[in-house]
Amino acid sequence: MPRRPTTHPTLFQEATDRAQPLAARMRPVTLDEFVGQEHLLARGKPLREAIENGTIGSVVLWGPPGTGKTTLGRLIAAYTDREFVPFSSVTEGVPRIREVVAEAQQRLSIGRGTILFADEIHRLNKAQQDAFLPHVESGTITLVGATTENPSFEINGALLSRVRVFVLQPLSPSHVRALLARALADHDRGLAGKEVHVDDAALDLISEEADGDARRALTVLEAAAEHVGVGGRIDQAVAREAMQLRFARFDKFGEETYNILSAFHKSLRGSDPQGALYWMARFVEGGGDPMVLFRRAIAMAAEDIGLADPEALKLAVAARDAFHMLGVPEGLLPLSQMVVYLATAPKSNSAKVALGAAMKAAEETPAEGVPMHIRNAPTNLMKELGYHAGYQYAHDVPEAYIPQEYLPEKLRGRTFYQPGPFGFEKEIAKRLAWWEELKRRTADDEGEKTQ
Repeated sequence: MPRRPTTHPTLFQEATDRAQPLAARMRPVTLDEFVGQEHLLARGKPLREAIENGTIGSVVLWGPPGTGKTTLGRLIAAYTDREFVPFSSVTEGVPRIREVVAEAQQRLSIGRGTILFADEIHRLNKAQQDAFLPHVESGTITLVGATTENPSFEINGALLSRVRVFVLQPLSPSHVRALLARALADHDRGLAGKEVHVDDAALDLISEEADGDARRALTVLEAAAEHVGVGGRIDQAVAREAMQLRFARFDKFGEETYNILSAFHKSLRGSDPQGALYWMARFVEGGGDPMVLFRRAIAMAAEDIGLADPEALKLAVAARDAFHMLGVPEGLLPLSQMVVYLATAPKSNSAKVALGAAMKAAEETPAEGVPMHIRNAPTNLMKELGYHAGYQYAHDVPEAYIPQEYLPEKLRGRTFYQPGPFGFEKEIAKRLAWWEELKRRTADDEGEKTQ
């Protein structure tokens, strides 16, 4: 028989609850009330069964803001009848961990466990994370960590090996709308007592612009209800006023930065100017430094466009310089121009492939000597030793090309660069083919002379 959550309300607790913000008051008190995260909490899913059976161990909940991490931590404590102890990874440290562990040991002696809920666990340093290890391992505490950052980057391996990681997804607009409707209909915890009327268009707007963050949506709804008062009407204009400013979900120092930069680069490489412009705008709107985009774009121009369009690299560098001169907002114009140009330019990674092949050959043959005929001979001794002997000056012939060997003997005939089939590289391919033909004819002529 699945467990039910245990609660121990008091009159003082009820008064405190009424003073809390709407988002806190509307926290689900059962798993059935939990909206979203069906991939984890639908009936029959392993996480839900572990919670209901009381067999849940230490976990890390990874997901964007407002997706239910704290709520799920509280539900785990309620369903397993353990003490829920919040721990702030921002303001508390190892001394507080020792206090919590001491209290947990006393609690365990009378048969009750402890859930230590470490909010923003990614902000703990290595020493603080290590302080959890023996107590998680011994079962003194059950650790529930919440993070908006990739645990594989932010949590040390020793702790990560002792927890299960569950990924929470942003709520869909329909999920958020359901939560808003519940808050409007709830007399005990919600806004039903205010008898406000909310237009469908306003609900749609809040649901869409919450960006999957239930806390934000409920906060906006509460602010709008306070604004219109009892019996008032919330339309789109009121909802928009309550939202004030919609911030892009973006963390300058977190994984989302690199996700957006990856999407930007891949859109450029994939010749999609629409996608590249969108991810550029998301990065800038979220407060990212445009110079990061320029650095990515300059690297992309060399890596993914290369000699298919030699103008791409020049334009990217020029756009960066123009941004330096103009600043924001005018400097965003050359940024946009660069993005469109790079996305629509012909693509070739032949220069990158050539670099890799040449570096590998250099690694494999680190001691090959420079052929004698292409060595300089600044002294008489060098000339006597054969330095520079037989070198042919290309400009001595009209074609400015005289076939001769430039690679060491061991690497003769190796090809590192192969031109691609698009853009300017078609011209390069013609030149290489012409030089190859000159080389063949010269070899034939030399052969006839020796016969």
